[in-house]
Amino acid sequence: MNWGSAGEFFAMGGYGLYVWGSYGATVIVIGWEIAMLVSRHRAANRGNGNP
Repeated sequence: MNWGSAGEFFAMGGYGLYVWGSYGATVIVIGWEIAMLVSRHRAANRGNGNP
């Protein structure tokens, strides 16, 4: 597709809310998963004497 402006690009032909909302939700979920992995890793290391 060709877009004539940045506004047309972000509107995505009328599907912008769905497209950008999907990207946003994915970023939030992946960020949450990484935070939980770090938390579990730290908790596991505390149990066996590692820093």
